[in-house]
Amino acid sequence: MLSEQLLKIISCPKDGSELTLKHSTLKTKKNSYPIIKGIPVLINENKILFNIDDFQNQAETTFNKKRLSLKKTAKNLLPSISKNFVAKKNYKFLKNILFKNNDSPKVLVIGGGIEGSGFEHLLDERIFIVETDVSFGPKTKVIADAHCLPFKDKTFDGVIVQAVLEHVLDPKICVDEITRVIKDNGYVYAETPFMQQVHMAPYDFTRFTYLGHRRLFSHFSVVKSGSAIGPGSALAWSYLYFLMSFSNNKIIKYTLAT
Repeated sequence: MLSEQLLKIISCPKDGSELTLKHSTLKTKKNSYPIIKGIPVLINENKILFNIDDFQNQAETTFNKKRLSLKKTAKNLLPSISKNFVAKKNYKFLKNILFKNNDSPKVLVIGGGIEGSGFEHLLDERIFIVETDVSFGPKTKVIADAHCLPFKDKTFDGVIVQAVLEHVLDPKICVDEITRVIKDNGYVYAETPFMQQVHMAPYDFTRFTYLGHRRLFSHFSVVKSGSAIGPGSALAWSYLYFLMSFSNNKIIKYTLAT
């Protein structure tokens, strides 16, 4: 069952029209979208890399669940080379400013199938959070693509794109969509990499300098900015991938990485 609150804000990803819930399907006059394991699949197949059949067949899309499990185990055993020291403070800051404008803010999380670093500090029962992703993850509430967000205009008080925009085909279109679905006084929290090796291949496309990132969000004013991870992590990533480059064997590469 989809919550009434979610049903009120979703729309057709193709034309923005109203969706009607019938059995386990969301429909317009021209289009229909399945609900799989309680998660609506609201994608425009003409604009993204995946199609509805991928999700109906439970195909792996952007991440491999077995690989994620291995990474989680390794993460628990080894020190992190990409510790995000500012996300905790940033999420607390975001939480405070959201409540200044609204007693029950709505927040969209793009690429939120897996909880991002520090995200737990935003959680509050008064905040209605909608986590979207193009993969079924432990947090996914809606299968949606950032190039054609299936939500009504000016819906959200906040939008989170943490370590996501490097993985989209056209970041500008995605930011335009964020601009459409966010309220005029809304806030965006975005983290994007500058010096980091290719990850989550083959879905890794772009890197950003500070000025490049600022231009991407040129329609927004800056509330707060800065680095999430410093030069030490960039150096560690370079050294890690240097070691991994000595072999193409997946097992050997994984061993070298750990």
